[in-house]
Amino acid sequence: MITLKQLRYLSALSHHGHFGKAAKACAVTQPALSMQIQELEAELGVSLVERRPGEVVLTEIGAEVVQRAGQVLATTRDLEDFARHRGRPLTGLLRLGVIPSIAPYLLPKILPALQQRYADLCVELRETLTHVLFDELNRGALDVVLLALPVEDHDLATLRLFDDPFLLAVPAGDNRPDNVRVSVKDIDVGRLILLEEGHCLRDQALAFCGTAPLDMPSGLAASGLGATSLSTVMQMVANGYGVTLLPRIALGVEARDERVRVLRFRDPEPARSIGLAWRRTSPRKADFAALAQIVRERFCA
Repeated sequence: MITLKQLRYLSALSHHGHFGKAAKACAVTQPALSMQIQELEAELGVSLVERRPGEVVLTEIGAEVVQRAGQVLATTRDLEDFARHRGRPLTGLLRLGVIPSIAPYLLPKILPALQQRYADLCVELRETLTHVLFDELNRGALDVVLLALPVEDHDLATLRLFDDPFLLAVPAGDNRPDNVRVSVKDIDVGRLILLEEGHCLRDQALAFCGTAPLDMPSGLAASGLGATSLSTVMQMVANGYGVTLLPRIALGVEARDERVRVLRFRDPEPARSIGLAWRRTSPRKADFAALAQIVRERFCA
């Protein structure tokens, strides 16, 4: 008989691509995990993984089994949540995913409020790129994610929290007055510094500027380097390498350098929508509504 343990081990093996790493993530020995995978293969009568020196690759049918196993594990997680969280909201464990262009600026404001108001809540954080968060959310490894909307996944429900306008960050020596609003035509796309590919903030900036990704080099447009954080991008701006679009929630952290100035855009100001996303099958909608209330109190007041 197929067990949930076997499905969890297979899912971990697919995620890590290595027996040792998967075993560590599951808090079991490597032989124990390997034996469970072998028993699952024997039960199904197929080979699920191709064992290579130093790595593991899923077979074609193995990839399909992992996808279906993810749905089973997510449903199981929702069943557990239904039983455990029928009382007061935001108790127990909440596995929260956040994209990198939100986490450093939003979390320091909402986590203390969550801790103060919901003393029985334990938040487990995961900061990574949007597509990774979607994968982990769909397979039940996360409960809810904070990200930029919209979400094009019919299996996920979303809740808009607030709009986050973009500002144009320029070197302090830029000759434009602070009180003059700029437009997209004022941006020299050749000097536009962006996060590396995979960050939704990069795609949003390109969409606003009317520039297709194929027209731009990856990483930092002006320098040819790659950046995974806004802090690195802003240092490039401060040193005169170019300009960038800065989300307003990052203003207090990333624009403190006297070598940087920020300019507002003309109306309608470009903005991204910040929201929550979770599995439609999740029974914890009251928890997510309570989380949304905390966020709005800190950013919409």
